[in-house]
Amino acid sequence: MSNWNESLHAAVQERFGDKLRRVDTPGVDELMLEVAPEDLLDVCRALRDEEPFQFEQLLDVCGVDYLAYGRTEWKTDEASATGFSRGVDRNPQHELGSPEHSDQMEKRFAVMYQLLSVSRNHRLGLRCWCPPEDPPVIPSLFPIWNSANWFEREAFDLFGILFEGHPDLRRILTDYGFVGHPFRKDFPLIGNVEVRFDPEKKRVIYQPVTIEPRTTVPKVIREDHQYVEGFKESSRDA
Repeated sequence: MSNWNESLHAAVQERFGDKLRRVDTPGVDELMLEVAPEDLLDVCRALRDEEPFQFEQLLDVCGVDYLAYGRTEWKTDEASATGFSRGVDRNPQHELGSPEHSDQMEKRFAVMYQLLSVSRNHRLGLRCWCPPEDPPVIPSLFPIWNSANWFEREAFDLFGILFEGHPDLRRILTDYGFVGHPFRKDFPLIGNVEVRFDPEKKRVIYQPVTIEPRTTVPKVIREDHQYVEGFKESSRDA
């Protein structure tokens, strides 16, 4: 990590002590820190206003769902973990919603923040874990950086994270009446409803999804005579 990031980390440790914890980010030349929800507002206000830091801009806010983090959905003994063949043998013990995942992770939802200091030309990443509640709730940074407004609405829409103190927390990307939060790991890939135009009612209507979920294993087509019906029959006669 660069010398500037190391000096920034030293200044952070001196100012905040245990309120900020460093997160390892291999291969990324950016300082990433972790802050508790109860300290989020005070820490961010100090990072914005105090002389050693001066992070005037909040560049981005995004939600993260760590459900089943580090677990593979596919498990086979002979196939690789990266090829298409991993979908041939599906292990139900690794599926989301299975008994193995009946106990939700204590740390499931987190919010990531990207800060920029224009005057000092440096960046800082923050991660804040949401308390294990349903729905997850975390303080809004709108009182500190106005740019948090639409970012937090997006995280609410896609992940269902509530931002306490937000002035107008409502969906921003999905349609009116949308059910669920599409970026959650346990959200069905086919969705819950679909829309179509009804020629009789002369308007767009909602209806239950008509497609079925399936494992998308690519079909392999080989230029081989055994896959051509005519050649297959003639080879059997021979």
